[in-house]
Formats: sequence, structure tokens, C-alpha cells
Amino acid sequence: MVVAASRIRRIHAPNRRAALAAALLALLALGPGLATPALADGAYPARPIKLVVPYTPGGATDVIGRVVGQRLSLALGQPVVVENRAGAAGNLGAAAVAKERPDGYTLLLGALTSHSINSVLMPATAGFTMDKSFAPIAVVGRVPLVITVGPSVTSANLAEFIALAKAKPGGLNYGSSGNGSPQHLAAELFKRQAGVPLTHVPYKGSTPALNDLMGGQVDVVFDTLPATQGFIKGGRLRALAVTTAQRVPSIADIPTTAEAGLSGFEVTSMFGLLAPAGTPAPIVARLSGALKEVMGQQEVKDALVAQGAMPTFTTPAEARMQIAKEVGRWSAVIKESDIKPD
Repeated sequence: MVVAASRIRRIHAPNRRAALAAALLALLALGPGLATPALADGAYPARPIKLVVPYTPGGATDVIGRVVGQRLSLALGQPVVVENRAGAAGNLGAAAVAKERPDGYTLLLGALTSHSINSVLMPATAGFTMDKSFAPIAVVGRVPLVITVGPSVTSANLAEFIALAKAKPGGLNYGSSGNGSPQHLAAELFKRQAGVPLTHVPYKGSTPALNDLMGGQVDVVFDTLPATQGFIKGGRLRALAVTTAQRVPSIADIPTTAEAGLSGFEVTSMFGLLAPAGTPAPIVARLSGALKEVMGQQEVKDALVAQGAMPTFTTPAEARMQIAKEVGRWSAVIKESDIKPD
């Protein structure tokens, strides 16, 4: 039977209006999940921001996080609350941030070199990848490493140490703060670039490694400036070179590796601010602008220098490029040295 179109519209109009109303209610109920975080939450930031530091309180990463967080709160007009979420060599906190809603209210102040290494060395358990899990905001600091020897080594400079290591294949040991640590991989990179055989002795942290270096149980350690400078200035350890392009002001009498005869060997531990992947571009831009203001303040620079860090600032695009370079570099070292996770 044929029914006029006007008859169909008249019969079904109430049902259609009811269906539209139901659909609208459903859309409103799902609205926060469907809308972009920036639109759902209004002007950013509208409430406190959580800044996760994936290490215990008191360390360099924690201090840097608290200095940056305090100043960032002033620049943004909202509290920035530091939360220490330590565990699994920094993986626990980093993975937790990667899973957070990308709305700009949970950020990571990370040790980007360590995170880059972990994402490659233990991809099944790290809980994140550097290229897909995060939206980089900025690199805010780099901590130099220092090539340091103890009483078992009489070499006056880096060139003499390299000559000694070549003359005693496998006879010299280097200590590190643990298998897969930046200190471990820096030493492996040094071995290849300098063409010297050294034997790895891993420790559970920098302190026992440096204690054994001072005691003569190991011959050399590649460790951060904050960990070593007290012993260097106290005369208990000798620094052969810093692994930066320029000399470090706090130990300005120590040459760079290039000045000491090993060109192209530059290694630092990189720190920076990350947001979860998918964070809207306007929020990334707002954080980047605020952080640029913060990192331009002399008090912030002085506080980072006091922790042995070299203050810096990068744009989000520059930060992404530097992180990618870090991942690529350490991926090659891990593969070529056949490094396995513990």
C-alpha cells in the first residue's frame, strides 16, 4: 500500500523528535570524552597541575623539578604540585604519566637520557616509548659527565689513560651505577670511540661505584658532575675530562674530551618536561611559553647550576628532535655492545 509522504512525516514526527532528543542527551553525557581536553576544561590552566618526578626526593631530578615547578606555577597562575613516583629506574612514574589524560594537568619532569635508554633496553616492561607516548614541551637542562680515575691510575691526562688501556687489553675496569645506566652506556661509547678495551663492573648506584674507585677496586668511572665534583675538589679523585663541548664553570680547570684529544665524544644526561601524547597544541604552546619565561630567570639558572646542571631551553619541536637523537644514539650502543637488561 502506498502512503503519502506527508502522512509518514505526520505519523513519525513525534518519534523522530524523541529520537533526536535522546541522541542529544547521549551526546551531552559523552561530551567530556568527545570534546578536546582544551575545550572541555575551558581556559588553560583552570586548576592545579601535577608534575610527576619519577625518582625519590632529594636527587638532582627532584630538585630541578621543584625549582621549575615553583616558578612555573607563578608563570601559569595555578599551583604546580610535585609528586614523586619512584620505581623501576624511573619507568614507573614515566609510564604513569604516559597513561594520563592528555589535558595538560599531569606532566613529567623526566631524566630524558635514562628514559630514552630504558625505552630501548626494556621495551616490554618500560611502559612507554619516547616517540609515541609523550608530547615534548622542552629540554630544560643537561648534566655533564666527568671521566674520573682513582689511585690505581697514574695517567696524568686522558691521552695517557687511553694509551695505558690499549697497552693492557681488558686489564682496566670501569665502574658504573648499574647495567643500562647512562654511565654504563657512556663508558661503552667511549670504548668504541677511543678504541680501548675496558671491563664493566656494575654497581647499585653511583655511591658504591665511586667508593670502590677511591679504594682502587676499579680504575675509572664515567659519572655525573653532581656525583663526582665533591670528591674531585676534595682531592680524592682525579678528573681527566668533562664530556661537554665547553668547559664546566664549577670545574673550569678540567679540559673537555675534545681538548684532551678525543674529539666527538660528548655525553650529557638530559632533563626535560613532557606531557602525555595527544595533548592539544594550544596547551603545549602555553606550557612552552611559560617555561621559556621560567628558564630565562637568573634564579632558576643559578639553582640548576648548583645541582651541576647546565640550564637550557628548547622549543617543543627541538625537544622532540633531541629526544629522537638520544634514542637513536643509545639504540646503536645497546645493539653493538649487546647490552641486556638485568
